[in-house]
Amino acid sequence: MTYLGAEVVIAEIDKVKGEQAQNVINRALHTERVSFVHTDIADDQQVQALYEHIKEKYSALDVIIHNATVTPMGAVDAVSVIDWDRSYAVNLRAPVLLTQKFLPWMKEKNSGTIVFVPSSGAAPYMGAYEVFKTAQVELCNTLAAELEETDIITYAIGPGLVKTETAQTALETVAPLMGMTLAAFYEMNGKHIISAEEAGAGFAVSVVNAEKYNGQEIGSIQALMDAGMFEGQDRSAAPGADSHDISFLAPHIQNVADVFNEQYNGWLTRNLFERQWVLRDFKKTVGMAADNFHMRIQSMAELAQNKRFYGLAEYKPWLGKLKEYYAHQYKLLQGYEKNPEALKKNSQVILGWMEELQTVIDGI
Repeated sequence: MTYLGAEVVIAEIDKVKGEQAQNVINRALHTERVSFVHTDIADDQQVQALYEHIKEKYSALDVIIHNATVTPMGAVDAVSVIDWDRSYAVNLRAPVLLTQKFLPWMKEKNSGTIVFVPSSGAAPYMGAYEVFKTAQVELCNTLAAELEETDIITYAIGPGLVKTETAQTALETVAPLMGMTLAAFYEMNGKHIISAEEAGAGFAVSVVNAEKYNGQEIGSIQALMDAGMFEGQDRSAAPGADSHDISFLAPHIQNVADVFNEQYNGWLTRNLFERQWVLRDFKKTVGMAADNFHMRIQSMAELAQNKRFYGLAEYKPWLGKLKEYYAHQYKLLQGYEKNPEALKKNSQVILGWMEELQTVIDGI
């Protein structure tokens, strides 16, 4: 963010790391625009002091990133209540408190961006961490709806699997509980690991493109892909990537994207409660928010249009999830549609969607 010209305040509980980050960035960029404020965001008085410091020093707070975390790991019944409380205080209560402090200031200027950093998806032995980090997504969704008529933006971004000291310490506890070594865990998830530099760059570029992500849940890699900064997506000339073999897929991929785009836009026109039910049902079935999935489908279509077919393989698991969702819709249809002609017609439509998806899945 400093590289982009921003004044940055680092609120960090670890004084040594906070000062080190401040000094390293300022030296590297020959600037004094990064300042460190020693803060425990679980402490109300320290959050108040942080607020007063920023309010006194700056004319506005343009962006707040809720990136602080603690990572208690272990079985639900093994993690102490003290650790559960600490996780709640840092991973959920603190983002609420900081938002309550700074949002009124943003409302005065009708400008600002609030970024949540969740970790969506329940995982064994990570409950004391995931429960509160996942709740940040719902907090973001709630806030986005409340700020709909303003120019204040809010979204959630996950860094992905990054080998930070915090993550490694946490996984040293989790991996044995899953019956594997830490090395085996990293090997199993190797293709999902990104560097801290990539994750940080994803955060920064997402802020630049914040308006595009308003109300959504995205990942660092997606932000980098959207900005054309993720090298792993430009491999059309890689060995084994014969675009001529699968170029026939382009219209099928576009059909898949068009169908989902039409369905997604239809959901957004429903009344609030219907929309919430549909979007929750989609996320429960697919494992990803519809907003995020919509962007992935559009990115996939753009790859096909630009004949970058090698990168399509990364979308295959998500296409399988979408097919599961259509199968779920098909099953629901059989129960609530009582008109035989409408049932037959709509059933054929959904089966057609599934067939088109399967063509793409088989092709990539």
